[in-house]
Amino acid sequence: MSASTALLVDAFGRIREVVEEVVDGLGPEELGSRPDGRGNSLAWLVWHLTRVQDDHVAGAAGTEQVWTADEWCAAFGLPFAEDDTGYGHSRRDVAKVRGLTAELLTGYHAAVHEGTVRFLRTLAVKDLDRIVDRGWTPPVTLGVRLVSVVADDLQHAGQAAYVRGLLGK
Repeated sequence: MSASTALLVDAFGRIREVVEEVVDGLGPEELGSRPDGRGNSLAWLVWHLTRVQDDHVAGAAGTEQVWTADEWCAAFGLPFAEDDTGYGHSRRDVAKVRGLTAELLTGYHAAVHEGTVRFLRTLAVKDLDRIVDRGWTPPVTLGVRLVSVVADDLQHAGQAAYVRGLLGK
């Protein structure tokens, strides 16, 4: 494994650590609690960051998302389309992510993390320059896409840690 991919494996591992820490010991009611009754809940934040990672890594790897391949979509039972990642969700949509357990959230995240690491370990440094999205100017390379996922996921993981702090936990 190259130093570049080792750094990415480490970065995604840090996301997993935060996810496990922020949901540890919390029940469905606490996970679904929303700051001021309107903000993003811990459950929504962890579900969303995991869905984004699953979607973007599967797209780059050319594989099916863990969400559908391993039937996590059915296990979560959320009232959204299978391809929904939470991007652009309204307050009403966020409110629909409730009744989830820490085990369900961390189980899905662990499965996505495993798939991400498995994919990263197949990469050579030159692979990071491969164009994965021509919808942007300049086109997005695999390296940029992966760093973008890390950045987005860490922001949401930090928000989840903040929400946990508001719960006094």
